[in-house]
Amino acid sequence: MMEKELKSVGKSIRKKDSMQLLLGKPVYTDDVTGEALVVKLLRSPHPNALVEKIDTTVAKKVPGVVDIYTWEDVPTHRFAIAGQTFPEPSPYDRLIIDRHVRFVGDVVAIIAAEDEKAALKAMKLIKVTYQVLPAVLDYRTAKDNTTLVHPEEDWYPPCPVGGDNKRNLVASEVTSHGDVEAVMADCDIVLEHTYHTKAFNQAMMETFRTYCEMDRYGRLHVISSTQIVFHCRRIIATALGIPKSMVRVEKPRIGGGFGAKQTAVCEVYPAFVTWKTGRPSKLIYTREEAQIAGSPRHEMEITVRLGASKDGKIRALDLYTLSNSGAYGEHGPTTVGLSGHKSIPLYTGSVEAFRFGYDVVYTNLMAAGAYRGYGATQGIFALESMVNELAEKLRMDPTVLREMNMVRQGMVMPAYYGEVAAACALDKCMEHCKEMFHWDEKYPVRDMGGGKVRTAGVAMAMQGSCISSLDVGSATVKLTEEGGYNLLIGAADMGTGCDTILAQMLAENMECSVDNVAVFGADTDASPYDSGSYASSTTYVTGKAVELACDKLKKQMCRIGAQLLGCTPEEVEFQSGKIVNPATGESVTAAQVGCKSQLNNEEAAEATASHASPVSPPPFMVGMVEIELDQRTGLVTVLDYMAVVDCGIPINPALARIQTEGGIVQGIGHTLMENITYRNGRPAESSFMQYKIPTRLDMGTLKVEFETSFEPTGPFGAKSIGEIVINTPAPALAHAIYRATGVWHRSLPITPEQIAMGEE
Repeated sequence: MMEKELKSVGKSIRKKDSMQLLLGKPVYTDDVTGEALVVKLLRSPHPNALVEKIDTTVAKKVPGVVDIYTWEDVPTHRFAIAGQTFPEPSPYDRLIIDRHVRFVGDVVAIIAAEDEKAALKAMKLIKVTYQVLPAVLDYRTAKDNTTLVHPEEDWYPPCPVGGDNKRNLVASEVTSHGDVEAVMADCDIVLEHTYHTKAFNQAMMETFRTYCEMDRYGRLHVISSTQIVFHCRRIIATALGIPKSMVRVEKPRIGGGFGAKQTAVCEVYPAFVTWKTGRPSKLIYTREEAQIAGSPRHEMEITVRLGASKDGKIRALDLYTLSNSGAYGEHGPTTVGLSGHKSIPLYTGSVEAFRFGYDVVYTNLMAAGAYRGYGATQGIFALESMVNELAEKLRMDPTVLREMNMVRQGMVMPAYYGEVAAACALDKCMEHCKEMFHWDEKYPVRDMGGGKVRTAGVAMAMQGSCISSLDVGSATVKLTEEGGYNLLIGAADMGTGCDTILAQMLAENMECSVDNVAVFGADTDASPYDSGSYASSTTYVTGKAVELACDKLKKQMCRIGAQLLGCTPEEVEFQSGKIVNPATGESVTAAQVGCKSQLNNEEAAEATASHASPVSPPPFMVGMVEIELDQRTGLVTVLDYMAVVDCGIPINPALARIQTEGGIVQGIGHTLMENITYRNGRPAESSFMQYKIPTRLDMGTLKVEFETSFEPTGPFGAKSIGEIVINTPAPALAHAIYRATGVWHRSLPITPEQIAMGEE
């Protein structure tokens, strides 16, 4: 554990941008950009079709229309829009505009006009003749279907992930450890069930939006609501066929992302317009566009086979995941892996053998992407539900069953790439949550009269803290002449508070106040390279980069300070934010060093460091929910949700708690109300009138507490927290609903209608 008392880390310090947001200051993309051409997109009404003819003659005559672009006007080389490390595991299967449209909402034409009214009028006047093709709308029939979503010959996979466009396969793989079939054959109990999660929209407040202009050097300057400025630069450059050096991407505040903005959903369209016209342009998705042509969670069907002894020891696990990537590959190859690799390891304490296989398929539906939890959410719903089913079959307390089988400190996790659980307080989380929740009192089914019953459910979860051996976090720390510090980062704060958390780490390292730290990010011209804000990596990876940069800066400040003290650098040390000569007791302040760095100086008072980790230490969580269920109507009311999280050492407990509460509410929404249904390939829920998201009235009472562990590879012992928090509500609620009704619901969402009718 840490030896000295910390002054900034571990404190609930107010977010750096909180006052600007509360006061409604201009901080978002549309606030900080000026007048520009309005960009609108004509979208396909068909799930699978070829554009036979498109006539824009009349539309171009509308006053105010600058130009209209079709598939004949754009580059013909394919690219991917998923924000992932190069070379991308995503297949190159997109064009800016393709003659072959592959889902309802796919882009047919780009309209650039002086104002929105002209653009919308022109859109209605474009005449398109389609050759409608058979569509693959059922992901269960997609693999080896005679209808190919991507029949093109120039489909290109940069990485070998088992994809084959001539089989409608985005990715495919099987991994295993031990002899699954032999262990299963020796088990007293073998259970097998299939669990289904729908696609869910992120429903962030700020929709997708991008502004583009040509800067004074003739470069394309992009200001976008994105989580991935550096990946976005590469995607735009690849799409346009221009050098990355000609593209600059920056982000202002982001009005929510939850993973959706890890995909460059809209950036290439205004970028193309500005590159062609030389004029500023702006594209703002309507809520309908965000709902029908966004980047939702992957629909997955997960079959779980579990082998156990009659005393409750879980001995073998066999998972197969079928994932629906939609019309394009995007995050399909990477999301699916988490459904097994971040669920099976929870039972490392007992499992003797496991097998995990998956297929990711193309369909003619909206392409899926990243969403908080990134596949682990779907996998944990399946496996945790199966464990709860085992507990009910054995008539065991499900918390006791988990305590018998869970991963514990120091265990090697074969299903988690052979990593060691070097920091694991999952057992303490379970014990703490049971006590806080009063599990023994709330778990039994209680008849409240009037057809209403109360009961409880439980689940546990894990996630990761980065993409091991891939993600890069970087930070630049500069000393100012006043003794303050500038922190330059490439990670994107999207409301999570990472600017504040990284500033706290800098303040702790440099022994100054957080108020003396100014944070800037993210801008591809000014920020050091960072993979971006995804995979729960910012605190763990970029935080470590901040720590390393501070160590470098201290040495540089010592060399400058030694000049002021008239001694050698070896005679001084960094103490309490000053440069001190212990032998003489003399010292100089950071401000004095900052001033000296600007006068007859050859030692830069700034440092940059990058960090990547060979491991991804998992955070752990236990969640328990109490519900009241009306047996007459099927209505579920969440009364209490309590969670205990092991995220290592919480850098900012208040922000960690808020992250947890937000994730729990999202998970409640996924389980009880959020739904995407398709009518002839078109999502029916095109607004918040149809797509219901949870409000304050749907969440009950939330209580979050922490059990700390010390992660030796993390900054100040920290792990991640951003994603794990969404993973327990679905299996916990499904468990509680079973307790109240006697019916297992294995498909999400679980609606009142399904409950009232007793449908699984």
